[in-house]
Amino acid sequence: MAEPRVVVNGVKYSCWMVTSGVPQGSGVGPVLFNIFIDDLDKGMKGTFIAGDAKLGGSVDLMEAEGSTLGMAFTLEERLQLGIHGLLPPCFLSQDVQVLRVMKNFEKQSNDLDKYIILMTLQDRNEKLFYRVLTSDIEKFMPIVYTPTVGLACQHYGLAFRRPRGLFITIHDKGHIATMLNSWPEENVKAIVVTDGERILGLGDLGSYGMGIPVGKLALYTACGGVNPQQCLPVLLDVGTDNEALLNDPLYIGLKHQRVRGKQYDELIDEFMQAVTNKYGMNCLIQFEDFANANAFRLLNKYRNRYCTFNDDIQGTASVAVAGIFAALRITKNKLSDHKFVFLGAGEAAMGIAHLILMAMEKEGVSQEDAIKKIWMVDSKGLIVKGRSHLNHEKLMFAQDHPSVDTLEEVVQKVKPTAVIGVAAVAGAFTEQLLKDMAAFNERPIVFALSNPTSKAECTAEQCYRITQTIAAEVTEQNLAEGRLYPPLANIREVSLKIAVKIVDWAYKQGLASWYPEPADKETFVKQLVYSPEYDSFVFDNYKWPSAAMQTQNI
Repeated sequence: MAEPRVVVNGVKYSCWMVTSGVPQGSGVGPVLFNIFIDDLDKGMKGTFIAGDAKLGGSVDLMEAEGSTLGMAFTLEERLQLGIHGLLPPCFLSQDVQVLRVMKNFEKQSNDLDKYIILMTLQDRNEKLFYRVLTSDIEKFMPIVYTPTVGLACQHYGLAFRRPRGLFITIHDKGHIATMLNSWPEENVKAIVVTDGERILGLGDLGSYGMGIPVGKLALYTACGGVNPQQCLPVLLDVGTDNEALLNDPLYIGLKHQRVRGKQYDELIDEFMQAVTNKYGMNCLIQFEDFANANAFRLLNKYRNRYCTFNDDIQGTASVAVAGIFAALRITKNKLSDHKFVFLGAGEAAMGIAHLILMAMEKEGVSQEDAIKKIWMVDSKGLIVKGRSHLNHEKLMFAQDHPSVDTLEEVVQKVKPTAVIGVAAVAGAFTEQLLKDMAAFNERPIVFALSNPTSKAECTAEQCYRITQTIAAEVTEQNLAEGRLYPPLANIREVSLKIAVKIVDWAYKQGLASWYPEPADKETFVKQLVYSPEYDSFVFDNYKWPSAAMQTQNI
């Protein structure tokens, strides 16, 4: 069993367990300040001592995050851990516990309450939380992440129960390395960080944006099998420009306007350096929901210096372009045969457009000709050459064309084969637009990608009904079902296949760091996948041969 440590005010102390000598009824109460115990998932209980100073109470195993099994503790475990009698005289399998959670989940009348139920379960029993999620990912993902996470972020101050990430503020500049020491886990391999300025399609939510890194990392585990102990959600609080939050007495973040410019950049620089100093250069840092201006320049600043990516720009792009490639299996032509119209010209649109550009260039099309196949519409209409106040990203895709004010007009004039919505304008793909797309194309490609769902440009049902067509699928079975992507229920299997292909590519490119090269890469990856199954808390108990155990007497 690894030596446990207690972290008090950012300082780690070695500690040991005292399981006897505390008289019953002595009135030793619970610890009245927040502490984190490393390695509680190994199973420990008792009064904890740090150095020579008693911390002042007992740490209850059943309240320790990631440690409790609830009524799944066996009788032997309860006796050995000193918790017999604190649980009802009933022994439940994890399967039965899942059913109990499901029943409680279904009783909730709205999605926010369902979100709170699941987050409370994550605090109480992390293994069971992920077992529930993976039991029906299609049901629970929309609750844990989009669209419900947007609503949860808006009410984060009321829904907040206990810390699930690290809040770093502009006032902590110069001390971020010390703050990272407050986090109990040492082997962090993935960080999702946001400054809360552009949460989904909801705008500036300040410190309430913490719900996004927490939710995204839950998907890392549920969908990708990443160990949750290796994940760290981070909120960089530099203030908020949301007047409603600034005037809300219940708001839990810094109550001043956003700090920008040099101070902001210095905070990000320090954060990146502190993270890599502590966790190594291979620690993944995912930027999430930063405002457009910061997102692009920070990506360009750090992409070749750190192991980092921007999910809104690059993550969205990879998934969208994968869907387009799947669509080509139906349209039976090349990517360069298509013409794209984007509604929106922000992070997601630019990321998708650049990846389409790269893919067309791989087909042998020049960048100049590829750009002519990508048309963008923002809040001021079609992006064309000569329009004033175009930033660098938009200027690249400005077309040599007269101004056009509306999306419908652009579609009628350009006659695209694909429309992609990433502007969070609900209903923007009107019935007339969809009819036009069906009139121009036997197989129109329509991607309404904005989230949350309330901001989507159209629904799948509207698109299918009006165009009377199906876009594309992945397998022959999916062809009949009208799917662009594999079913969400298969995401863990899909994640495994992707991981194996990436491992194989890394070895072929000489980029792998694990040697010797695994002969069976799929088995190698499977061994690293997090399992939500319970570990045993029973101590290693065995006997020697009787003769060897005999007590020697004089």
